[in-house]
Amino acid sequence: MLADLTWAHLLVLAALVFFAGLVDALAGGGGLITLPAYLAAGLDPALLLGTNKLSSALGTTASAHAYARRLRLPWKPFVPVALCALLGAAAGARLALRLDPAFIRYLLLAALPLVAIAVLTRHDFGGQDRSSELGPGVLRRRSCIIAAAVGAYDGFFGPGTGTFFALALARWCGHDLLGATGRAKLLNLATNFAALAVFLWSGRLDALGLAMAAASAAGHWVGARLGLRHSGRLIRPAVALVCAGLFLKILRDTLAAR
Repeated sequence: MLADLTWAHLLVLAALVFFAGLVDALAGGGGLITLPAYLAAGLDPALLLGTNKLSSALGTTASAHAYARRLRLPWKPFVPVALCALLGAAAGARLALRLDPAFIRYLLLAALPLVAIAVLTRHDFGGQDRSSELGPGVLRRRSCIIAAAVGAYDGFFGPGTGTFFALALARWCGHDLLGATGRAKLLNLATNFAALAVFLWSGRLDALGLAMAAASAAGHWVGARLGLRHSGRLIRPAVALVCAGLFLKILRDTLAAR
């Protein structure tokens, strides 16, 4: 596949993957851009998810490192939370083999507009870090429940996982939106590499994903820098835009499936 693309096509694809990484680092939802871009480039649909996961997993590493380093996120207490995300993703993937995930679309179509409105209209949403008010035990339990639930969603359905991680950590764990986004990158990194391992094992990816990893990493690095430099002020509007994009994509897929 990689050898079949001209330099012009590769540059356009790399630009789209870069932009997707930037958006993903700020608010999640980069797959809304990369998946159609890979399809438009002529990638075999059977290799689509694995190829996209290869580039995005390596790209997410860049933004996760940037957030963790700047925000000085504690790694040790986060290990059981990341493990819950991995187990949730594995359980969700197994469930997807048995159930039709179509009903998830209808739930998201109802929830996404409400989420976007809440993020935009509630100016105090994710403005301050109040996680210390919960106490370490409560915070750990809530974080693990969120990690397992959203991880299961990632394995079962997937779109917008990073966005949902960040919103849930801000809403139910009291983290400010910038800190929640940094933690979401760590959890998304865990679920991404879990899924990537499955795709590698099954051989369902193309070397094109590795070639696009540099563009993805660059986009994630720039997006993380923007989020950190502006103290998260760019994250709220970015989250609202991603929610709108997810809503339109899921609505189109739902109508097309009828």
